[in-house]
Amino acid sequence: MPIYKPSELHQFLESLGISPKKGLSQNFLIDGNILRKIVAAANLSKEDVVIEVGPGPGSLTEELLNSQAHVIAVEKDIVLAKALERLKTEGRQLDIYCDDIMEFPLEQTLAPLLSEGRKAKVVANLPYHLTTPIIAEMVTKTHLFSTLIFMVQDEVARRFTALPGTSEYSSFTVFLNFYCKPRYAFTVNSTCFYPQPSVNSAIVVLELKEPPKVSSVEGFFKMTRQAFGKRRKMMRGSLKDLYAPASVEKSLVEIGHSPLARPEELSLDEFIILFEKLNN
Repeated sequence: MPIYKPSELHQFLESLGISPKKGLSQNFLIDGNILRKIVAAANLSKEDVVIEVGPGPGSLTEELLNSQAHVIAVEKDIVLAKALERLKTEGRQLDIYCDDIMEFPLEQTLAPLLSEGRKAKVVANLPYHLTTPIIAEMVTKTHLFSTLIFMVQDEVARRFTALPGTSEYSSFTVFLNFYCKPRYAFTVNSTCFYPQPSVNSAIVVLELKEPPKVSSVEGFFKMTRQAFGKRRKMMRGSLKDLYAPASVEKSLVEIGHSPLARPEELSLDEFIILFEKLNN
């Protein structure tokens, strides 16, 4: 049975001779209702292959297995990875790897498991200190994944799913929209974890898509990062190290914006058009 109570989880970890590691952001989800909502958001079937990042004690792993999906659990903690072996029961497809997800061979592992035309999904309660690098790595693999479902800090989730013109809208928001359709699914209260973190979390669903065409992906993101690096400045000022201010003003007017526009005012499509105009 899944571990739902703090006392049960405490006893389970104690039996393994370990305790939650603050340095690894080990805050384990123990709310059964939330676990089931995450699996529902993933819309899984027995045809799906799912990467679970940092399964910890395995409560979410067990719910994922109940969907009949093939689960690939990647757990960095060797003790917790070994403890997941208890979930390998008849009729369940569970592969366990003790590895760092940033070094894990995703392509080589998934290729033999995916039938032609199929893509994998990712479900993860991400360690807070590694949220951005893990998502930035996975969201670009549109050939490999169809959907990414992540538990992140609530304020981070709102930044990921922000709309143009809002204070949460950032260069990373633009980056995500380039590769996927991000959606804020639901809030997860801090009381749903053991140990209890100091902030609330949220589930974000990233539906990957074919990225738009740009003349230089690297150059495009260099421009957006530069623009938001000094977000309080007008773009003619924040981009002056890359383009002449007069050219920025002229291009902004041509796409229907004020020559004094700031970066949070532009949508992804407008940033792409602006980039191509400035590099024409």
